[in-house]
Amino acid sequence: MADSEKEATEAPTIFDKIIKKEIPSTVVYEDDKVLAFRDIAPQAPTHILIIPKIKDGLSGLSKAEERHVEILGHLLYIAKLVAKQEGLGDGFRIVINDGNDAGQSVYHLHVHLLGGRQMNWPPG
Repeated sequence: MADSEKEATEAPTIFDKIIKKEIPSTVVYEDDKVLAFRDIAPQAPTHILIIPKIKDGLSGLSKAEERHVEILGHLLYIAKLVAKQEGLGDGFRIVINDGNDAGQSVYHLHVHLLGGRQMNWPPG
């Protein structure tokens, strides 16, 4: 890992400020473990980000360790609940970008919940 990427993965992110309510967001779900809010640059009619409130080394999925199993499952379960809440009964897509080549821009694990339109395959 390059020094600049390592610094990016360990540094506080915009998501830390959103969790602390220092930056406003449109929250659609919150519990003691995760926060779900609308993406400010949506790629579909419904585009919600679901993030763990405690980063715990999870700058990306490739950094996951056995201790993260519970939060990883919780993120996906909450994605399902939020999809239902948002009326995405006809289907939705879950995306987790991991690393620069995948287009990850914020190094705090996050799940994209996309829906409200036909999703093409293969994705871009």
